[in-house]
Amino acid sequence: MAEEIAALERTGTWDLVPTPSHIRPITCKWVYKVKTRSDGSLKRYKARLVARGFQQEHGRDYDETFAPVAHMTTVRALLAVASVRAWSISQLDVKNAFLNGELREEVYMQPPHGYSVPEGMVCRLRRSLYGLKQAPRVWFQRFASVVIAVGFSASVHDPALFVHTSSRGRTLLLLYVDDMIITGDDPQFIAFVKARLSELFLMSDLGPFRYFLGIEVSSTHEGFYLSQEKYIQGLLDRASITDHKTETPMELNLHLSATDGSFVYLGVTRPDISYSVYILSQFVSASTQLHYSHLLRVLRYLRGTISRRLFFPRSRSLQLQAYCDATWASDFSDRRSLSGYYFFLGGSLIAWKTKKQIAVSRSSTEVELRAMALVTAEVTWLRIARDPVKHELTKHIGVDAYYTRAQVQDGVVTLRCVPSELRLADFLTKAQTRDQHRFYLSKLSVFDPP
Repeated sequence: MAEEIAALERTGTWDLVPTPSHIRPITCKWVYKVKTRSDGSLKRYKARLVARGFQQEHGRDYDETFAPVAHMTTVRALLAVASVRAWSISQLDVKNAFLNGELREEVYMQPPHGYSVPEGMVCRLRRSLYGLKQAPRVWFQRFASVVIAVGFSASVHDPALFVHTSSRGRTLLLLYVDDMIITGDDPQFIAFVKARLSELFLMSDLGPFRYFLGIEVSSTHEGFYLSQEKYIQGLLDRASITDHKTETPMELNLHLSATDGSFVYLGVTRPDISYSVYILSQFVSASTQLHYSHLLRVLRYLRGTISRRLFFPRSRSLQLQAYCDATWASDFSDRRSLSGYYFFLGGSLIAWKTKKQIAVSRSSTEVELRAMALVTAEVTWLRIARDPVKHELTKHIGVDAYYTRAQVQDGVVTLRCVPSELRLADFLTKAQTRDQHRFYLSKLSVFDPP
């Protein structure tokens, strides 16, 4: 607590002022957390003062609240680029990040417990204390202004990714709240950026990229390996899963209804459970024994594959490839279809998704076209996507068909025929046998450690 108070005073987080007669100050609380390392060992005990932002009033002491947060697809894409280019990656952390943001609104807060102030005085906040509605936005604006001033530009695709290009090379900087990673082939500029950030913020240089957002990263001469072993072990401990293992996460020919159960989101480095998570997470509001048994099956599968890792190889190309697939009327409750897609960048899997289509489709052709429009890269229905003569047959799905055709004509995407056995997106739309499951894992570069 003393360390936190010292940080608050060092950054000038508040001024002590008499309580305004027309204002009801918000309150605050202490939040305590045990910080651990990637191996689960104790790192330190942490205390943080948090404002009760839910007591704020919109239009009076806050307005806009949105702050960009890096997408996980961007994180994986950055790793894919770094792997192909053989760039080293450094990880940085900003201590008390939100306290660096300057508030424009007048926000008054009762003094924290244990902090001695004269009677009748309250804290007028100058800095974006954790818990305030606008705190993430104010901090991001402050950070963005600093890195843009040293030459970075925010990516139009992800505002939390900053890019710097010069005659010496390129540098990529990605921010996720108060954690950041930096990589590139311009070590001189990277050193300058680190020094500049350290001048303005209280920074920690965590060294080589090893643990980020619960993701464990290991680097070899072959590329990067991503896993979430610690996170999965925590799930297993909470669920008391210590018994059987299974080799596939979902039974074949399983049909569940909306009255049967629940699931929970499980990680961002395991595409092998994406379909299972999608199926079971539809029934969160109505869990029964049937869904619970299938939840246990997935957890047992994770127990047996806890060390499985997603591989980012050092390939020679940064070609972008996509696979998509769809199942027609696969949901027995509403007869809507499923779409699934994978994106590979330079041989690294950077994005995947299973999504139920919004409308009920009247044919398998319509289903595939909707999936192809979703990813703009699948070619199961190549002729319809390219041949204007098919207009009469596809009027009811004209938007998706014409959108995909336009992308082909403009050279944005190239469609190629994929044999049935290589349609990787099948993995996202249906359960697989054990042998099929193993085959798809190898194609997706998801491996067990040697």
